[in-house]
Amino acid sequence: MTHNAGSPFDSIESAHDFVTLLAETVREAKQEVEADIQREATAEFPRRLDALRTALYSMEKLEAHMNQSGRILNDLRSLRRLLFEERSAKPKPTVISKSTVLPPPKTGKGAAPVAPQ
Repeated sequence: MTHNAGSPFDSIESAHDFVTLLAETVREAKQEVEADIQREATAEFPRRLDALRTALYSMEKLEAHMNQSGRILNDLRSLRRLLFEERSAKPKPTVISKSTVLPPPKTGKGAAPVAPQ
């Protein structure tokens, strides 16, 4: 599978922007269908009204999925930032009381085992 440079899914941020734009477009289309339903409510074509209501139902589901996808992408973006900041930042000292500050724990070879409390 080839990957096109500049696609809307190159990063979490660009995918989030794409989903946000798609959600906005769905919202606008849903408003148009709602207006069509209002116009058709008194018309002589009940099948057209049923079709519009079915379309509205599908658009509501799609809108909910787009909103949920945006929240998931936002969570992934937050988690990625958290993980990269933790990996790049030095461990902070542990404060037991106001007067006692322990150095950051050692990790890797030569680290002393930590006794359970």
